[in-house]
Amino acid sequence: ALVTIQKGCDNYCAYCVVPNTRGREVSRPADEVRAEVERFVSLGAREITLIGQNVNAYHAIGMPDGDDFAELLRRINEVPGLLRLRYTTSHPHYFSRKVADAFRDCDKLCPWLHLPVQAGSSAVLSRMAREYTREQYLEKIDYLRRVCPDISLSTDIIVGYPGETEADFGQTLSLLETVRYDSIYSFAYSRRPGTPALDLVDDVSPEEKSRRLSAVLSLQKTITAERLGRMVGRIEPILIEGFARLGTAQLCGRTGGNHTVNI
Repeated sequence: ALVTIQKGCDNYCAYCVVPNTRGREVSRPADEVRAEVERFVSLGAREITLIGQNVNAYHAIGMPDGDDFAELLRRINEVPGLLRLRYTTSHPHYFSRKVADAFRDCDKLCPWLHLPVQAGSSAVLSRMAREYTREQYLEKIDYLRRVCPDISLSTDIIVGYPGETEADFGQTLSLLETVRYDSIYSFAYSRRPGTPALDLVDDVSPEEKSRRLSAVLSLQKTITAERLGRMVGRIEPILIEGFARLGTAQLCGRTGGNHTVNI
């Protein structure tokens, strides 16, 4: 089951229309969130995903400032009958060490995180108004892997953002090599009406955007194969979600790390 804990976004990333379409951030009361989780569990849900446009910016009245989301994860982790807990989507700027610690301390929190980086160059991140540098992002990943070594990571990548040089793009490739995500969602930049990035010159040609996107996909294909290879030989608990796409002879489910498995 999906449980919305927060709507809207106060981060005005230069390429994004969400703040204009979804409005300012609004968080639900923690007691209300827990009650909805308990209701879904009573109806048979075994896995809950907490969702929001900027989920780890969750802020509820009556909870300690700055660590609201980490505390909410701990409260949901205590719900009887719940087997698995996930959340998406996170903004790196708000991903604190206390939130990372929850992967170590909460036994129901699945070892999977989607943490969109968008680009590997601090210069590009600055033009995107992402509010963190490459170094800050990598420090967060390093700490997370210290507290949860086997965590599976996914991210979003935009190539061909205005002003992205070949050197900037190389930084994105090197970040993929360094972090080694299990999977990524990658896109070529395209202009969106109403976004601040419209004031920037879209100076990367469509052909170059396509080349860079192909390079990202090719590199990530190799990394994904390596990351999935570490699963071979393991026995893992799987939450069955239905029949496999291959037909009713097989079932399909997911590991805690969000890997799809046919059985």
